[in-house]
Amino acid sequence: MTIHFESNRVAGIKSSPSMAVATAAKALKAKGVPVVDLSLGEPDFNTPAHIVAAADEAMRQGITRYTQPDGLLELREAIVAKYKRENGLDYALDEVSIGNGAKQILFNAFLGTLEPGDEVIVPAPYWVSYTDIVILHGGLPRIVSCGVEQDFKITPEQLEAAITPKSRWFLFNSPSNPTGAIYTAQELRALGDVLARHPQVAIMSDEIYEHIICGVVPFTSFAVACPDLRDRTLLINGVSKAYAMTGWRLGYAVGPKNLTKVLNKLQSQSTTCPSSITQYAAAAALNGPQEFVHKAVAEFKARGELVAKGFAAIPGLEVRAPEGAFYLFPKCAPYIGRTAPDGTRISNDTDLAAYLLSEGKVATVPGAAFGVEPYIRLSFATSRENLTIAIERVADALAKLR
Repeated sequence: MTIHFESNRVAGIKSSPSMAVATAAKALKAKGVPVVDLSLGEPDFNTPAHIVAAADEAMRQGITRYTQPDGLLELREAIVAKYKRENGLDYALDEVSIGNGAKQILFNAFLGTLEPGDEVIVPAPYWVSYTDIVILHGGLPRIVSCGVEQDFKITPEQLEAAITPKSRWFLFNSPSNPTGAIYTAQELRALGDVLARHPQVAIMSDEIYEHIICGVVPFTSFAVACPDLRDRTLLINGVSKAYAMTGWRLGYAVGPKNLTKVLNKLQSQSTTCPSSITQYAAAAALNGPQEFVHKAVAEFKARGELVAKGFAAIPGLEVRAPEGAFYLFPKCAPYIGRTAPDGTRISNDTDLAAYLLSEGKVATVPGAAFGVEPYIRLSFATSRENLTIAIERVADALAKLR
């Protein structure tokens, strides 16, 4: 008899689609195939030297033991100072929660607050893991489609229509993965006006790409735009994207202490705490010089302009220039229903992404992974040389479809 190990909860979700594409791309590269991998949102820069030095110093000082579940005092103080300095927001030390990446913060938040059948309103396109994390914890994602025709942003009218007596959270991401869209302060206030009428709905604002601004629209934190909703708003952030620290695994959140208390209790029973060494390094990132961030953002902006121009020139792709983050999310409707040179029919954007990998040797993620079709997501967190090659290869591959 074979033991069945997978629970019904886990059977109800899928593996991360972006990680699946990245794994396939890496496997091809290992075989010598010259794939340009635009699948993962991971900066191609090395972590700044002063952050690495801080980690080394932590180990030399013996900061290698468990920390409190809510994290090192030095890091919590750095997070509180960051919000005061950069956002004009005042949070107390007990209004901070630290996790092994922002994804764990999301995991803890839904595990700690959702009852079976609770609804989470999620505008689509959304980051690939949002809905599965909700489902895993017994919640029901209530998806609101927001295509390129509305700049990938939910409207107040759509939000109002999506709210039901079972609504528990409104979850959104600005700057957005996968679209690069940014909600203006005025747009956030309009959403806040709707939420103010529904006190049972909490707000989860994923602001992990806060510093990566590629256009003229400035970043505004939801808590800044809607201060009256502070007591039911959780701001999620981390050091992965701005400081090129994806592998260090450090995310954080600030919110009302009756919520962060729940998150920290869960932390105490799961991973206990993030790595003490990583926490010390993250404090150095937040407190230290920010020149790296400014230089990296300037490079991302140049890359964003390159890919927006390059892919917009490909017939049939509908491109919206990214305002933030490091993704392009072109609509590819004219290519659905066409046939590849080997006779394979391109029935949807998943087929198209597979075709671009096999024929064009460019790894992309299909829009279906983000809750909308037909689109593809391209990460421009790689060199301009790679991006130029990718543009040429995608153009050539699409031109072969009939």
